[in-house]
Amino acid sequence: MQTKQRPVFLELPNIRLPIPGIVSILHRISGVLLFVSLPLLLCLLAGTLSREEAFETYRSIVSNPFVKLVLIGLLWAYLHHFCAGIRFLFLDAHKGLELQTARGTAKIVFVTALVLTVILGAWLW
Repeated sequence: MQTKQRPVFLELPNIRLPIPGIVSILHRISGVLLFVSLPLLLCLLAGTLSREEAFETYRSIVSNPFVKLVLIGLLWAYLHHFCAGIRFLFLDAHKGLELQTARGTAKIVFVTALVLTVILGAWLW
């Protein structure tokens, strides 16, 4: 009697992605966030150099704590995308492909982006 192999039920919440995979997914998410937010940021900054009233409007919008949090989130997205992009350039050049090195550079990217976001966010707040 032949037994059929049944499809495997994957419990997606229980699957743990390795740190290089998390950095890769966050690189993609941060790129999408930056792309989608670019028109908003350009619109926000468009009139700031033309008239004093436009600059005061910009300052009043940016002084809102929720807007500051959104801008800090976008700052993280930029810094993570930048750091991960440099890592991926090295990977494309076949540097750091070993498992331990890949895990180490992924951790460095993750920590560097967070630390730079905290430093620049505190400085800009």
